[in-house]
Amino acid sequence: MDDYSEELERQMSRFYDSLDERDRRRYAEVEAAKLGHAGIEYLSRVLGCDPGTIRHGISEMESQDELDTQRQRKKRGDANR
Repeated sequence: MDDYSEELERQMSRFYDSLDERDRRRYAEVEAAKLGHAGIEYLSRVLGCDPGTIRHGISEMESQDELDTQRQRKKRGDANR
């Protein structure tokens, strides 16, 4: 497996940081799938996430269940509504 360029790693990390928790897992999984066996460890270093996060994304994406697209958490102030 060839590493990505430093610039691409920076862009990937910046994009990853802009995502919510669920989308981070899914993005990391898609990138890891492109890279093959060593992709999980490499991406966990590039993205600064736990390898378990990527594995969770893999199981989520491999599941036959539909992907949840609803909000993960309520917006601030919604607790009293």
